[in-house]
Amino acid sequence: MPAGRSTSLLTDKYELTMLQAALRDGTAHRQSSFEVFSRRLPNERRYGVVAGTDRVLRAIQDFVFTEEQLAEMDFLDEDTVEYLRNYRFSGQVDGYREGELYFAYSPILTVRGTFAECVILETVILSIMNSDSAVASAASRMVTAADGRPIIEMGSRRTHEYAAVTAARAAYLAGFVATSNLEASHRYGIPASGTSAHAWTLLHVNEDGSPNEAAAFRSQIESQGVSTTLLVDTYDITEGVNTALDVAGPELGGVRIDSGDLGMITRRVRRQLDERGAYNTKIVVSSDLDEFTIAGLRGDPVDTYGVGTSVVTGSGSPTAGLVYKLVEVDGHPVVKRSSGKAMTGGTKTAVRAYRATGVAVEEIVHPFGTPTPDCGQLDSTDLTIPLMRDGKVVDGLPDLEASRAHLAEQIRTLPWEGLALSRDEPAIPTRFSGFPDPYGE
Repeated sequence: MPAGRSTSLLTDKYELTMLQAALRDGTAHRQSSFEVFSRRLPNERRYGVVAGTDRVLRAIQDFVFTEEQLAEMDFLDEDTVEYLRNYRFSGQVDGYREGELYFAYSPILTVRGTFAECVILETVILSIMNSDSAVASAASRMVTAADGRPIIEMGSRRTHEYAAVTAARAAYLAGFVATSNLEASHRYGIPASGTSAHAWTLLHVNEDGSPNEAAAFRSQIESQGVSTTLLVDTYDITEGVNTALDVAGPELGGVRIDSGDLGMITRRVRRQLDERGAYNTKIVVSSDLDEFTIAGLRGDPVDTYGVGTSVVTGSGSPTAGLVYKLVEVDGHPVVKRSSGKAMTGGTKTAVRAYRATGVAVEEIVHPFGTPTPDCGQLDSTDLTIPLMRDGKVVDGLPDLEASRAHLAEQIRTLPWEGLALSRDEPAIPTRFSGFPDPYGE
């Protein structure tokens, strides 16, 4: 969002009606802790990726009410409107850094302050983290499936225009190398990528209306240079590759294939390129790819993947399933005990334990402010870090590039089965230590 724009209406009405009731009965100023966590990973995936943290912190800072907004709050009494007029979050936020892995019941974000100032942030926090974490988690699986080969995000046309921008950011965080979206490139410094679509080839016809693929390729090369990538499947792929090489020669940067049986076609195209001396011409594939189709192409001569719909929609899991729950009031743990929605009360922090080889073994959640649990011979790393103090973002938090590098390092700590694409238990278990009411009891 542009600087100075209010995020306060990115919320649900009941946040403000609860606020009004709390102001009336005197509970609004009770010291409270709210926690963001997931009871389970979507589609029985092995891990999740924390994403959107930086955007959340900015949204909290921008959560202020304008006079124009307040004038529309006719369902609130004067005291509540006046509270909102002066609202500025002044509490504390702790949590996992962006780019960290998370599992079921990982306390990935904790918001502390008065009930009033914390409760009204629920919707905006969840809307950002659920979307960004869903995309980043899906994108990370695709990066693993690609096994070192680059992936370009190109899903802008398959989602809301502004969701496309944040989805590109989340995909880049997870290891994608570029985006087709220029707003994402401008806003977040992500490398932009793109050459031409089928419309470009179809545009070039002869006077009798017959296609002139060579003219399209020639014009593109004159504009973008021989290092460009030519889209060769508008008509016949074999003829398209031959035409591309006739026009560009063996120094052509790449050919893109956007349809058909990609495994079979890429093998055929690779042979065709090599037979004509175009050994360094790369093959780029797109066409509704997801982590499973990418994994299926691992043994084929694909150099770069272009992924659209599946990544911006979370590849079947468009939300990370995160919730924002009150866990402590005036130092007293509180807990929701609804069937199927078990949780542990109290403000929390977490560490992750590792073997000497660097492989993660378990995540240990313990009460906030207590010593790190004894991990025996295992090494451990604190996962919870300060993010905001007294309403101000902590200095020195990692930027997008640092978070991207951190995630790449963390993926390497997963046990081998944690990288599998099949459904199963989380890669590592989450254990609660030091709570009077242990998780699951």
